Amino acid sequence: MHRDSNAIQFTALDAPAGGHAPSPGGPLSPDRLAALYAYPEEHGPWMRVNFITSVDGAVAVDGRSGGLGGPGDRRVFGLLRALADVIVVGAGTVRAENYGGARIPAEDRRRRAAAGRPEIPRIAVVSATARIDPSHRLFHDTAVPPLVIVSSAADPVHVRALEEAGTEIAVLPDRPRESGAGTGAARPDVAGIAPILAGRGLTRILCEGGPNLTGRLLAAGAVDELCLTVAPVLVGGNAPRMAVGPASTPAPLTRRHLLADDHGALFTRWTVARGRDER
Repeated sequence: MHRDSNAIQFTALDAPAGGHAPSPGGPLSPDRLAALYAYPEEHGPWMRVNFITSVDGAVAVDGRSGGLGGPGDRRVFGLLRALADVIVVGAGTVRAENYGGARIPAEDRRRRAAAGRPEIPRIAVVSATARIDPSHRLFHDTAVPPLVIVSSAADPVHVRALEEAGTEIAVLPDRPRESGAGTGAARPDVAGIAPILAGRGLTRILCEGGPNLTGRLLAAGAVDELCLTVAPVLVGGNAPRMAVGPASTPAPLTRRHLLADDHGALFTRWTVARGRDER
């Protein structure tokens, strides 16, 4: 039976050091839930990554994350989008999840407008090659034209086709070559994504994956925060993890809160520990 995500109750399970979450106890009000996920104040661009996994670490069922989501996750997913200036996603995830423009409830749009922010967050697609079909839903089923972030080696024919579809193109800088790395093609530096967005006034960044993009951001030291939902299900199979890459890139985390809903899911917020004052 379908349950209204607005009727789901969230409860704090702990209060980590520093007082970033309420003491364990009763249900959280909608305003308190929003406050727990607020972006740091007076901070530069902030890269928040949001994922849902099963208890055994799968980020998709049959290739799509929607098979894991419940009403509580849909509530948090919508809240994180309402708080963001821009939603970053890899081209492969755009195709797999059939992305369209962001949908924000009227009340949240009014709240954003009153704060001097665009009513609807923009979608920014990361595609090194620019090989995205201009007829894709993302370019037509949206109130805000998307931004496509490409590499310097992107096919100019595909870039031109996207521009003709009304899409803004931004080019990532190339990653500095390591000593002895040879003379092959340069790779784009995903650490440049946040500065590109900040230059457009988009500092509250929400990355929705997929695993390849997240792995590259993690390797580049470009992730500031992870919001992770753990769905109460085991999946098995060979579903991917939330971040993949050619080498391990450990990033110590500080837990900010641990919540539960009345549907059995857990909701965590972590910030990357970099020795700075974080919310």
